[in-house]
Amino acid sequence: MPSAPRAAWKGFLRVGSVTCKVKIVGVVTEAEKIRFNVLNRKTGNRVHSVYVDEETNDEVPADEQQKGWEVDKGDFLPIDAEEIKALKLTSEHTLDVDDFVPVKEIDTRYLEKPYYLAPADAVSTEPFAVLREAMEKTGMAARSCVVMYQHGHEVVIQPYGKGMLMSWLRPHKDVLSEKEAFEGLPSGKLDKDLIDVASMLIDKKLTTFDPTHFEDKYEEALVELIDAKKKGKKPPLRKVEKPKENVVNLAEVLRKSLEAEGVKGPTKKKGKAA
Repeated sequence: MPSAPRAAWKGFLRVGSVTCKVKIVGVVTEAEKIRFNVLNRKTGNRVHSVYVDEETNDEVPADEQQKGWEVDKGDFLPIDAEEIKALKLTSEHTLDVDDFVPVKEIDTRYLEKPYYLAPADAVSTEPFAVLREAMEKTGMAARSCVVMYQHGHEVVIQPYGKGMLMSWLRPHKDVLSEKEAFEGLPSGKLDKDLIDVASMLIDKKLTTFDPTHFEDKYEEALVELIDAKKKGKKPPLRKVEKPKENVVNLAEVLRKSLEAEGVKGPTKKKGKAA
């Protein structure tokens, strides 16, 4: 029987006078990711990183290292670990719900790192389930803050399956506005026929969102490379597609794409005879 996933955080979820013990489990795992070690090319031995003093070039042991903030070029302000530890929030073990927001109003640009949220013991199962069902019924998500990995993170919590999904929120200052990103793009009217043809192409390729079919082509190539080298074979040659030239005749390109999908595009309307 597989072991239960390890909790990244344990504490309490508190909404008003309702409190229940909860645990947080990471949604994303990188256990299957290929990790490389750094080797000495001459000896084949693994090498490790060390911290050295930039001025003296002497190695600095762990007990003599400390954090520092650069005030000016080459001028650092030392910060002790104890000073940082003293800044931890008093509610580092409690998810206090500040307010609720409609799920449909959540801006997905701000969602960063997802975690599953579940009751941590049998006593907490009922109050947790009641809160989850109430949020599901009203279409609401909870807003809170959690202290993880020595940092406070603004989070949003919403119902998901039998439990809840908690996502870290990016700070507003870290998010580029769409006005800046799309500045200079034209806003004129587009050819309706072109939109119709593109819509037909979309309809032909319509499918369901199924992440199980998503593939990491680069990771697959690494596996093939490692497998070949283990067997003493040459690494497999992978076809690299060259980028296509800029589209000149969009209507023609769209119609050819439809034909490749086995669909006949709409015929161009003829003008009225004089």
